[in-house]
Amino acid sequence: MEKLRPHLALFLCNAIWAMDFPFYSIVLPRYFGAMGMVAASLFVAALFSLVPLGWRWARWYADNRHLPVADRSERPRAEKVSRADIRKLIGAALLIGVLRKSFLMFGLSRTSPIDGSIIDTIIPILVLVVSVLLGIDRFSRLKVVGLTMGLAGAVCVVLSGASSVHEKAELLGNVLIFLSACVSALYMVLFKRLVSKYQPITVIRWIYCVAAVIALPFGLPDIVHADYANIAHHALFPTLFVLIVPTFFPNLLLNYGLKYVAPTVTSIYTYLQPVLAIAVSVAMGLDKLHFDTVLFALLLFAGVGLVLRSYSVHRKPEHPLSHGSTH
Repeated sequence: MEKLRPHLALFLCNAIWAMDFPFYSIVLPRYFGAMGMVAASLFVAALFSLVPLGWRWARWYADNRHLPVADRSERPRAEKVSRADIRKLIGAALLIGVLRKSFLMFGLSRTSPIDGSIIDTIIPILVLVVSVLLGIDRFSRLKVVGLTMGLAGAVCVVLSGASSVHEKAELLGNVLIFLSACVSALYMVLFKRLVSKYQPITVIRWIYCVAAVIALPFGLPDIVHADYANIAHHALFPTLFVLIVPTFFPNLLLNYGLKYVAPTVTSIYTYLQPVLAIAVSVAMGLDKLHFDTVLFALLLFAGVGLVLRSYSVHRKPEHPLSHGSTH
């Protein structure tokens, strides 16, 4: 059972992220403004990130309140972050918290959940490109083939948003989703060492608290003017889901899984996201699956698979792909 737990955690976090795409498409922009959703979801995630620390304080107080001050145990403290790393964590919050979330929300408000979920799977290929550009990695024949196939599939999916056949997809929305994937790739490469240096909850707490402070002033008008009566009658569950579930909990599950499962195996679970997102979107009548989209997606998946395979062949477990994806 202990061996299955990390795999179950990875399955759950990717299943939750897969539900993002159809549920966001229900809520955005009809019931909630994109920037309001960014700010609200980050604020909720920040609150959840403070719960473990608050719980430790509550337990300490319950255990020590009847004792003399001299006999009380040491107060629980959050993991200390070095001063030099604080600026890096602020940068990480701006990148993965604000920019990634903003591109994703505005993109999903302008495109179909199927196109969005497929385009987002290009992250491992973009990680390879960023790593090569920064001199961290280098190309091999297998990587070049995978890169070519993956980028070709992604570009085709993005451009399909301009086709009149794809009624619920827009070119601008697909481009924004692609940009959100680029931001994720930058984060995974630039902040890998920083993320590995501290406990997952410490990194998550800093990122979401800082990101919430940055995003809240921009999203406050959308939050104030949202039609909550209409949301309560027609979109309560999807709204609560995207506000509460996807941002905080899956990242904890992902970090737990990464401790026990090889990075290449972890990355394979990301294929669940578009498959489940497509199934849910079609079942709920939110989108239609087109034949050309299937072909482009298979080309993209094959390219990503070859890139991941190249790391398995060359045995490079410390590659930034070990971070998986993040929403």
